Amino acid sequence: LCGSLFLATVLSCTYDFDEINIQPDALTTDDISAKFFVTNIQQKLLRPTMVPLWFGDVIHPDQFSGQIANGYSGHSLGLDPHVWNGDLGWVYNSFYTDLGSWDWLASYNSDLTSYLNNVGEGGPLEDDMYYALGLIMKGFYYQLFTETFGMIPYTEASDPDITLPKYDDQLTIYKGIVADLDQAIEIIGNKTEAGSGFGVLRENDVIFKGNMQNWKQVANSLKLRIALRAHGGIGENFSSTAVSEAISSGVLADADALFEGYAEEKNIWGGSASYGDVWHNFSNSQWKTTEALINILKTNSDPRLAQMAKPAVGGTMKITKPTAGEGVALIADHVAFVKSTLDKSGLVLDTDYTWVETAADLTITMPENTNYIGLPSRLSPKIKAYMPAKMFSDPADIITQKTNQGKPLFPTILMTSADSHFMIAEAIVKGLATGDANTYYQLGLEKAMAIWNTAPTSEFLASTMGSLTGTMDEKLEKIATQRWLVNYT
Repeated sequence: LCGSLFLATVLSCTYDFDEINIQPDALTTDDISAKFFVTNIQQKLLRPTMVPLWFGDVIHPDQFSGQIANGYSGHSLGLDPHVWNGDLGWVYNSFYTDLGSWDWLASYNSDLTSYLNNVGEGGPLEDDMYYALGLIMKGFYYQLFTETFGMIPYTEASDPDITLPKYDDQLTIYKGIVADLDQAIEIIGNKTEAGSGFGVLRENDVIFKGNMQNWKQVANSLKLRIALRAHGGIGENFSSTAVSEAISSGVLADADALFEGYAEEKNIWGGSASYGDVWHNFSNSQWKTTEALINILKTNSDPRLAQMAKPAVGGTMKITKPTAGEGVALIADHVAFVKSTLDKSGLVLDTDYTWVETAADLTITMPENTNYIGLPSRLSPKIKAYMPAKMFSDPADIITQKTNQGKPLFPTILMTSADSHFMIAEAIVKGLATGDANTYYQLGLEKAMAIWNTAPTSEFLASTMGSLTGTMDEKLEKIATQRWLVNYT
């Protein structure tokens, strides 16, 4: 009887437990907005922490881009003097690839999937405009992932019931990206904002401050990019239609999708990092601007040269020839390579530099901080001793600026209006669109140089790159070169 009375008392006292035991200051879904999760999916892909930025962008994949180079004399990583050899760009190294690229990109899928599940249909923060933004970020993510590694998990990557997802081919991934972009473009339509009231998207969108029409345009630009890359591939049947639809719907023509980075960031290992954090914080972690990049800019009197790179330190540089080992038989070839490097940079012997060679050494002297000279990419370690650091150009200070020093950082580029105009020009040259290709090419040049706070000069416009002329292949090469330049960093 006592037990029954006790049970009855307990039940009678707690039948409304959920109603009366509410924490007054507890957060509910009404207090949480999807806007607070937007910054995370942007930052983790575009401005990651030190490891993927350093071991990924700097050490491994970016060497394939031909924009940065390692492997000059004396360049090592302390514990392993071979790490910074030029062949790191063409000899596969699973440690750096996994740590810097694969682990970073593969793990990003969890953040993105969580975001899409939260804002998607039936999610606790369901909102179709936030979902559209997520689909666009998904497109950029998978474009980067597949173009870094080729076949990757895609169609099954976000299925929680599949622990070993299959690897999809690039054509399947490209088609999936275009389908997601089409859905995002349709969702956005003519709407300009994501969310409403407390949940409206503004500063949490680091790229466009919540301007959803800009997001629609960048989706069209990405769709155009994917279509152009897929065009002519085996089994592709969507590129022509996708090109036409993207241009008709409206690409990113007057704004740039840039992630400005966090100039006051203090946690470079767990938060966000800049190239300058790599450059300044670790001994021998400095890279050089490449021969390809420097020479293209110099040859065409491109005003971006002084904005992208610094003149070589120069001075007197003594190269000691080997007296033993396999290097002895290669002395003549290596000396000739050094001379050809200076020749290709446009320097004139006895005008821009002096050259004194003896049986024991080679001495090169040039004015300090005057000449722009790029380091050849992917050098054999055998020639490393012939590549003195002072002979080659460093990146400009804004590229190697550390965080938390009160100075601006050069932004990470997601998509530029310049690239959009260049892509339309490419589509016209390939017969996939109508119009005057050179008009779009000129617009692209203006927009591209504006990113570096400069503009086309008369000298540049008179150069080979200054106008879209020549054969079809020559025109496509010019467009590809300019797209390569505008996506630098």
